[in-house]
Amino acid sequence: MVQQKATNITWHGANVTKEERQQAMGQKGCVVWFTGLSGSGKSTVARRVEQLLLERGVAAYVLDGDNIRHGLNKDLGFSPEDRTENIRRIGEVAALFADACVVTLTAFISPYAKDRDQARSLLPEGEFIEAFVNTPLEVCEERDPKGLYKKARAGVIPQFTGVSAPYEAPANPEITLNTAGETVDETAMHVVRYLADKGFIHID
Repeated sequence: MVQQKATNITWHGANVTKEERQQAMGQKGCVVWFTGLSGSGKSTVARRVEQLLLERGVAAYVLDGDNIRHGLNKDLGFSPEDRTENIRRIGEVAALFADACVVTLTAFISPYAKDRDQARSLLPEGEFIEAFVNTPLEVCEERDPKGLYKKARAGVIPQFTGVSAPYEAPANPEITLNTAGETVDETAMHVVRYLADKGFIHID
């Protein structure tokens, strides 16, 4: 748990209620937290969901693991402690996006269950949607789009999730996806339909 360092600070509430913001936006905010091994298809599916939602007039945005490490989390590495801090920060950012009624799609390996649970705890019940991209390790390794598994197997990359570092699969995710047996559009539509069924968005 990160301790509060700043003093003499006060939380300032908004002049509009959550319900007023939802009515103005015509949708409800939430966080769809894609988690899975490197190469599982998290970013690809999240990007396609974003496209499908925007085509339907839904405000959506992807927070991608690699992109976040270019800016907000550029000071973090891949030690267990840095991985936890990486997810802590993005969990806070994602919660702010959701509070603004944006359908927020995060694509992070996020290997530790306790870190994902911490991110979940930042949102009201039902607004954190864990989407487990359950693509088998052998499929991820065959894809290896960045050549990371090859480097990990050669010992060039230490602490690589699925090879030399653990991945704790979700026990009860809201959505389970397997990109090995479907097209990207088919997989993405599972997420879109879930959001519509739960009342976060309205689509024809």
